[in-house]
Amino acid sequence: MHKIARDVMDDYDESLELEMEDGLLGAPFAAGMTEHDYQYFRELLRLQGELVKLQDWVQHTGQKVVVLFEGRDAAGKGGVIKRITQRLNPRVVRVAALPAPNDRERTQWYFQRYVAHLPAAGEIVLFDRSWYNRAGVEKVMGFCTNDQYEEFFRTVPEFEKMLVRSGILLVKYWFSISDEEQHLRFLGRIHDPLKQWKLSPMDLQSRVRWEEYTKAKEVMLERTHIPEAPWWLVHADDKKKARLNCIAHFLAQVPYSDVDHENVVLPDRVRHPDYSRLPVPASMYVPEVY
Repeated sequence: MHKIARDVMDDYDESLELEMEDGLLGAPFAAGMTEHDYQYFRELLRLQGELVKLQDWVQHTGQKVVVLFEGRDAAGKGGVIKRITQRLNPRVVRVAALPAPNDRERTQWYFQRYVAHLPAAGEIVLFDRSWYNRAGVEKVMGFCTNDQYEEFFRTVPEFEKMLVRSGILLVKYWFSISDEEQHLRFLGRIHDPLKQWKLSPMDLQSRVRWEEYTKAKEVMLERTHIPEAPWWLVHADDKKKARLNCIAHFLAQVPYSDVDHENVVLPDRVRHPDYSRLPVPASMYVPEVY
């Protein structure tokens, strides 16, 4: 139960992270932390500062970046995506988390709906699961035919090479967790009312079909690990270490540098003597309950 409680509390760290700034990580704030927590938060903030620099460089240079996050259910993909995007501009850094295809999309070229989410110049797109659904859940759950499965493997290397030739920087991550750790995280979702929405019938099937998913992953890595877009595996049994390691590695894949900005001077507010603010009816205000 201790491990389950630890997993439940780990997600609550996100709220704390969003409230933090560098100045809050002094001795008084750190007094209630373990040394491990303190080091994690400090390093996370440092890496997030580097992500801001990377974002500026992508905008300045017009680079296009795509990052794929794949892995078993509850492997921590969403957690690292949240930490990457926490302090970035959502107009520059977007998350693509596509639902199951609808009837029309099932008749399209398989990659078509993913292409619509690719970045323009100066943008970064993070795919929370991607076209590799076909090599994983669709194969294991029987949502595609064997012909469709084999066609995917014939097409995906050329598709990714085409993306790279078009100027897209493509980075692919697989989050790897143990059988025991996934079991604990699912128990955490069952016992935490704020996380129960994360537990779907498909997640439950991933427990039943653990070995089938393992075989599908092994085939996928073997057949799609190409020089133009290699796979990178993240050890994810420790969520905090996985986040830091993944973000640090991602930063190392992009040749970003500092972008010079002009000093910003706040202009004076213009005041007109004939302007007066109109009264607002009290009934329009949100009640101040807190």
